[in-house]
Amino acid sequence: MSSEYAKQLGAKLRAIRTQQGLSLHGVEEKSQGRWKAVVVGSYERGDRAVTVQRLAELADFYGVPVQELLPGTTPGGAAEPPPKLVLDLERLAHVPAEKAGPLQRYAATIQSQRGDYNGKVLSIRQDDLRTLAVIYDQSPSVLTEQLISWGVLDADARRAVASHEDS
Repeated sequence: MSSEYAKQLGAKLRAIRTQQGLSLHGVEEKSQGRWKAVVVGSYERGDRAVTVQRLAELADFYGVPVQELLPGTTPGGAAEPPPKLVLDLERLAHVPAEKAGPLQRYAATIQSQRGDYNGKVLSIRQDDLRTLAVIYDQSPSVLTEQLISWGVLDADARRAVASHEDS
């Protein structure tokens, strides 16, 4: 494995870990010692080669597909990612539960999984929006308009959804 490839792989590993709000020691604790902080850190720095088997196990631990960890595998090959979908949780709290109940429960579940309780905003993925669209029995673009009208999503979300539907 080339040194540059190892560094790119390490950067992907670090990005996934930090997205999940884990420190290196947090990984060791959460894995009950299965993943030593020093080993994961050396993978992330590119100082230590990771076997395919260990990479698959680490991907499973993080709950992501292996290809998400491999360098050069940006989804859709887009050079610039679409704008993020950011829910305004403070405004969501003021939307009547009969309208926003499913979204409120979904957002609470994501917060719980991420350990992210800042209570102000929550980034969601395109896949989350598609799942919510199924729950609300609407297309992602129609649901996006609904969420914008509630003041829960910024109008920039239209661009994110449109760019994703075009691909």
